Amino acid sequence: MTQTRNGKRILIVEDDVDTQESLRLTLEGEGYTVSVAGNGQEALEQLISTDLPSLILLDLMMPIMDGWEFRKRQRTHPRFSSIPVVAVSAHRPGGNGASLDVAAYLMKPLDLDQLLATIGKVAP
Repeated sequence: MTQTRNGKRILIVEDDVDTQESLRLTLEGEGYTVSVAGNGQEALEQLISTDLPSLILLDLMMPIMDGWEFRKRQRTHPRFSSIPVVAVSAHRPGGNGASLDVAAYLMKPLDLDQLLATIGKVAP
């Protein structure tokens, strides 16, 4: 694994392969080490079995385990409950958006400058 930007690792939880790849390339170009998961279940498995990321970028609408269920389970796990999460979605969070308890919420399509600025604030 290559040296990361200030030691920062980011986990992208996103089911759309094109979006995964675009985000991965952008963040790696900025010096971050990036891993990806196609749904919440894959993300939980990675969190259990690998080095923990500094930040999680979390899509909400995914098959198998969506972002809502992932977040519910992540918050109850002592090993990785404190990892900050930035939710990304094409849909507004609605009434129970506050229940996500995330560091930031970004709307798709993502503005990459806004994304990078948010990451810099959430995981400096």
